[in-house]
Amino acid sequence: MQSDLWDRSVMSKSGKKLTQKLKKNLPVTGPQAPTLYELMQWYCLNTNTHGCRRIVVSKGRLRRWIWIVLTLCAVALIFWQCALLLMSYYSVSASITVTFQKLVFPAVTICNLNPYSYSKIKDRLSALERETSQTLKNIYGFTEPLVRSKRDVEVDENSTDIFIKQIPLYRLESVQGNQLVVSDLKTKKRTRMSAKVIHRDAESVQDPGNMVGFKLCDPNNSSDCTIFTFSSGVNAIQEWYRLHYTNVLAKISMEDKIAMGYKADELIVTCFFDGLSCDARNFTLFHHPLYGNCYTFNSAERGNLLVSSMGGAEYGLKVVLYIDEDEYNPYLSTAAGAKILVHDQDEYPFIEDLGTELETATETSIGMQLTESTKLSDPYSDCTMDGSDVSVENLYSKKYTLQICLNSCFQREMVRTCGCAHYDQPLPNGAKYCNYEEYPSWIYCYFKLYKQFVQEELGCQSACRESCSFKEWTLTRSLAKWPSLNSEQWMLRVLSWELGEKLNKNLTKNDLANLNIFYQDLNSRSISESPTYNIVTLLSNFGGQLGLWMSCSMICVLEIVEVFFIDSFWVVLRQQWRKLCNWWKHRKDNQEEDFPEIPVPAMAGHDNPLCVDNPISLGEEDPPTFNSALQLPQPQDSQVPRTPPPKYNTLRIHSAFHLETMDSDDDDVERF
Repeated sequence: MQSDLWDRSVMSKSGKKLTQKLKKNLPVTGPQAPTLYELMQWYCLNTNTHGCRRIVVSKGRLRRWIWIVLTLCAVALIFWQCALLLMSYYSVSASITVTFQKLVFPAVTICNLNPYSYSKIKDRLSALERETSQTLKNIYGFTEPLVRSKRDVEVDENSTDIFIKQIPLYRLESVQGNQLVVSDLKTKKRTRMSAKVIHRDAESVQDPGNMVGFKLCDPNNSSDCTIFTFSSGVNAIQEWYRLHYTNVLAKISMEDKIAMGYKADELIVTCFFDGLSCDARNFTLFHHPLYGNCYTFNSAERGNLLVSSMGGAEYGLKVVLYIDEDEYNPYLSTAAGAKILVHDQDEYPFIEDLGTELETATETSIGMQLTESTKLSDPYSDCTMDGSDVSVENLYSKKYTLQICLNSCFQREMVRTCGCAHYDQPLPNGAKYCNYEEYPSWIYCYFKLYKQFVQEELGCQSACRESCSFKEWTLTRSLAKWPSLNSEQWMLRVLSWELGEKLNKNLTKNDLANLNIFYQDLNSRSISESPTYNIVTLLSNFGGQLGLWMSCSMICVLEIVEVFFIDSFWVVLRQQWRKLCNWWKHRKDNQEEDFPEIPVPAMAGHDNPLCVDNPISLGEEDPPTFNSALQLPQPQDSQVPRTPPPKYNTLRIHSAFHLETMDSDDDDVERF
């Protein structure tokens, strides 16, 4: 038993020494290579990419450099082609599909260009109108009143200057930077002031002598003033009037504004759709802040939507509108007629921006063509599906659109910066509309904020995104004189009878507008985007580029990733670990060298406790002998090692080879 243990220990020790010498003398290749150079050399000799192999096996420096250049060019071409493929993967292609089917008739919103009947709102605007008339007289020297006699009302003389004091009007005479010479239109006094000039009609002031404008200042900082100039007095007076007009409307309740507007049966005289008669009950009230009471035909609020059975003028919507030009506000509405907008039932009608105007005494025929567009969202574009991933809160109770987002963002900034909301847009929760009494500086704050909005300094343009799906109606408009000379007399008599008590004057053709809107045909176009490449096509093209330029497959790509990233990382890590171990060993050896040696006193034989306790006494000068060593005390429970018995099978060639190898030098190992 003891002989077997002895033989095993001798064999293991000899095998470890042989392994260490082999590792030291034989080269190590593959992922276990000690350096990056040897790892790359092993990869080039064993890879299936022929270019890398030719770099190593080629004879001659010139040929080797040629293969290096060719391989690098191939790698560059692969990266270039793959980059083009990736860019193509994120691109889209548009496809147009034309279908023929029955189409849902869109919502049609109709508004009178005059938002409120003057006879109903004159008590609230009489002071403003009187002061506007007096201002025009001061500028242009009118001697006759501009307001019709029936509109004149008694106005308190002490209140006629409140509007001109809020926003004074000036005539520009000279401009030199921020130094201005102006004349007050009321007092005719010339004054010199320092203020910024913003020209509303052009980029720069060409002839200051003909400029009319108004001055706005920050109530908290009298030195912060701006003069807004206009090239025409008409534009200046209209803008000045609208500012005061908005302030008046902001203090009127919604119920009163609806009562002052036009009713559906007052605006709509006759109605036909798809060859069938309709009336005001088929229209839904929509109150617009600028156009007052508007009415929407085929609104989603009425339930089942109407469908066009055929294309053509006979199967659309035909209405005759009563404009009533005598009730127009002369300073607010300088054009007479109506405004319409074709839109989807779920969309908010921005009729002030997208509407089409109708002329009086004219028949307007509008042919429609429906186009439905669908865009791909992220990662192909930055559009949003429903606006839920947009940070701006939707203040409108309608489907998300880019215009809704921009207006909501501006209104939020208006409330945050100026403390109140602008009248033109919906009111946020907890906010109030701006007016002079509660917010004296709101007009100047609004103009400054709007300038920042136009210059994209508020961040609204970056926060808002386009919608991924939307409907668009392409309109083709044609006009005709209506009614004709021969039919004018009888048509006006019939329409006057139908208006009945709503009409308190002789009806003329300038009080009427005729609208005919229809689908040109029932062909609808659908524009949809689809990815140019899918993932299967992209991977196939990647494989084609790798095979073309490097004769490489996906396995080669994985091999490159393993060797150049994983194995290279471990090679560098092992090198750093060896350096760290060597540094630590060197530091430890230096500490041992610096540690002082403690001298041990020599003890004579009689001083040794082992010798004192031993009954056998030795002389002080007697040298130690084998017999005296045997007489020393033995440790408890220990066995004295004995010479093992001979084992003749250890004389075999294998065992002798190990013993000989263990004692041989390095030259013998190399010969083996």
